[in-house]
Amino acid sequence: MTATPLGILRELYRAGRLAASYPEVAGLLARVTDAADRSGEQIADDLARCGAVLARVRPEEVLAHHPGTPVVTVAVTGHSTTAQLTDPLVAELARHGLPTRTVTGDHGAYLRDLTDRHSELRRCEPELTVCVLGAEAVLEELPLPWGVPDVEQACDRLLGRIHAVADAHDAYGTGVLVLTTVPLPRAATHQLVGLRQRALLGAVWREFNARLLRLGAERPAVAVVDLEPLVGAGGPVADERLALYTRSPYSAALFAALAREAVHVLRARRGMTRKCLVLDLDHTLWDGVLAEDGPDGIHCGPTPRGEPYAAFQRVARQLAAQGVLLAVSSKNDPGPVRDVLADHPDMTLREADFVTVRAGWDGKDEALRSIAGELGIGLDALVFADDSAAERALVRHRLPDVTVVPLGDEPALHIGRLLADGWFDTPHLTDDDRNRTGRYRAAAARERLRAETGSHDAYLRELDIVVRLSPPLPHEIERIAQLSLRTNQFNLTGERVPAERILGPGRRPLAIRVSDRYGDNGLVGAVLAREDADGLHIDNMLLSCRVLARGIEDGCLTAVLSHARGRGLPAVRARYRATRRNGRASGFYPSLGFRPEPHLADAADGTQPGTETFFRHDLADIPAMPGHLTVRADLEGDADEP
Repeated sequence: MTATPLGILRELYRAGRLAASYPEVAGLLARVTDAADRSGEQIADDLARCGAVLARVRPEEVLAHHPGTPVVTVAVTGHSTTAQLTDPLVAELARHGLPTRTVTGDHGAYLRDLTDRHSELRRCEPELTVCVLGAEAVLEELPLPWGVPDVEQACDRLLGRIHAVADAHDAYGTGVLVLTTVPLPRAATHQLVGLRQRALLGAVWREFNARLLRLGAERPAVAVVDLEPLVGAGGPVADERLALYTRSPYSAALFAALAREAVHVLRARRGMTRKCLVLDLDHTLWDGVLAEDGPDGIHCGPTPRGEPYAAFQRVARQLAAQGVLLAVSSKNDPGPVRDVLADHPDMTLREADFVTVRAGWDGKDEALRSIAGELGIGLDALVFADDSAAERALVRHRLPDVTVVPLGDEPALHIGRLLADGWFDTPHLTDDDRNRTGRYRAAAARERLRAETGSHDAYLRELDIVVRLSPPLPHEIERIAQLSLRTNQFNLTGERVPAERILGPGRRPLAIRVSDRYGDNGLVGAVLAREDADGLHIDNMLLSCRVLARGIEDGCLTAVLSHARGRGLPAVRARYRATRRNGRASGFYPSLGFRPEPHLADAADGTQPGTETFFRHDLADIPAMPGHLTVRADLEGDADEP
């Protein structure tokens, strides 16, 4: 009998090899989440048991074997018992290769934990803080007997305390604070025998939850997870026995679902959002096998056989409308696939909805490599959805960076499996996201131009590139924050900058917008600078990988240097912090005349991940502007102007 993932983890722990084997953990947990013969509740229980084993391993042990592994500090607090949340959180983070350092608040002490800047939770500077509030946070304040007005007043008082927590987090918190809506238990509603009063109680409670959700929409460092969809999908809110005996507000299944959603929030803020959904065709977008059944034998319309596939296509199109790139990897002949995408009357998705279609008989790992290469994105930006266990196993083995969605044999479950892990979640959806598919089509046109021109210099001249450099408009702040999350190759410090830290006293952020003969690329980069008495300091510079190798970064920095000299500033200083992904940019500042400041640099080689190099430009010799660029710089604009 094949050992279970839990059994393997226990054996590794007993043998003292779990920390050394940590890179294997994500693959083991994928076997748990992919199990077709286990219910959702059983999978959640299996993950929690795995998390209990993983929680015994200190992050320092993992780092001793695997230096550079990112460690997440997680704080858990709440109005009542939160013990059932910790193990699922550890397991969910481990699925993404993230060891966890967990700090748990005292029972019922969430106000002190989150409003006292010197509390143990605050001192640990968590990257993720989860605060659990159950219905008892309202109900225990009610008089006896009570009525709907009493509930409304108690909800207002609780909301006031939550606002105080959010204010404290904005003032001196770290990372993201995750709150939840509060489900209304039947045991409360049915204590009111008047049906009208019962309906009014439901309305008051939902208005309270609506205000909570708006709080999350208004504060960048706060996220509110709506528990209502999770309860609808996964079962009861609470175990009545545990609720009374241990004051645990939620069932194990709901705690597990909350853990998954909280990790989705963290993953999005860390810039781990995927960009492209690669779809199989047979038994994924339609019922049937095209090569065997022909176009007339496949089903994806309003029939019992076709409706699950039609619904799945509608969801894929909804994701595409929000910037998720769609691609196809299918073992079929290209001609029939094109015909179906063009002419089949029941298809929702058409060829124009996909940035690329790979139909052929090569391995799907090769198709995925080709898709990533064509789009200029990493394999870790791909999500691969396929009904075939054999194809999924091959991709997992050969391309471990690709995210694999196990669709399984039941098409009615495809949507739930695709959306279960929120791979495309982003802190804030921008106009740039919505326009992504069109931009990638324009990129394909640029590649055709590149192939037709005789040299790279000729190609750049033919592009007619226009760069606009100016302070960001208010609605562009979120886009710059998003760039810091998603940009790796030209992120000169590797830092992720939340929206609330981009503006501030002395800060002078600049947005980089690019257009060319094929259209508007939009806001593709930023210079994050601040001005001090000793000159201008460039804290970071970002540029999307899709516009690299066009001299845009050189033109922007040249404009900044020229402006600084024109204002009589003594120097421009900059910082480069090496990461695993930005090594190719290590020589950027020296190439434009910056010189290292040895007394400020790390002793280690500045190209090693984690080391920092500080540079200074004395503004005596400004580099020439690249001749193929038109740079329109308005560096004195007001970042707060509409």
